[in-house]
Amino acid sequence: MLVAERLTKTFASGNRTLTVLAEVSFAVDTGATCAIVGPSGSGKTTLLGLCAGLDRPTSGTVWLAGADLNALDEDARAALRAQHVGFIFQSFRLIPTLTALENVMVPLELQGERGAHDRAATLLDRVGLGDRLDHYPTQLSGGEQQRVAIARAFIHRPAILFADEPTGNLDDDTSHRIEDLLFELNREAGTALIVVTHDLELAARCERTIRLRGGRVVEEMGDSHWEMGAEASAA
Repeated sequence: MLVAERLTKTFASGNRTLTVLAEVSFAVDTGATCAIVGPSGSGKTTLLGLCAGLDRPTSGTVWLAGADLNALDEDARAALRAQHVGFIFQSFRLIPTLTALENVMVPLELQGERGAHDRAATLLDRVGLGDRLDHYPTQLSGGEQQRVAIARAFIHRPAILFADEPTGNLDDDTSHRIEDLLFELNREAGTALIVVTHDLELAARCERTIRLRGGRVVEEMGDSHWEMGAEASAA
């Protein structure tokens, strides 16, 4: 579903060149879950943007849903995202002048698909907001707004979902409920999930974890690695 090969991103800073990412490579299969962790400034969000085609790398290649993003212009990348990609952000990014139902309908309406109203209502009911369809974002709690954002992200059945600190603005209890919902919908839809997070508990729920430091991959762990680590601790 996603292959990132030797991604590097640099920026000019005065007379210096600032390297934000250096030679990062990894792959995510269809339906798999992957967390990207690391301290602030390690390049996590930059990596997410490159993988989603929101920005171009200085060097390296991303294949997303079988397409080489480097070979696509901005319009083609936007069309690819509209068809295959969902997003969830820490700041929710709901449209304040639209109701919960209307916010969820937006991705389908932009594609001109029919049945947006019914599918949006069904998803909002699925995330526990069936009685809040006509509420505006300011009338919803943070956790409710994030559930609207999750419903919006899943409405067009994306092949891959990018989540950037999806629980960063939520209290612990609400965060756990949002995480449960995210993984539940991921399993049901077969959507590949890539999560950028500071929350190591959230990262541990993913099948793989990639740790960045200074723009480089310093550790990669999968199910077997977590198990080995647990056994070593127990020993």
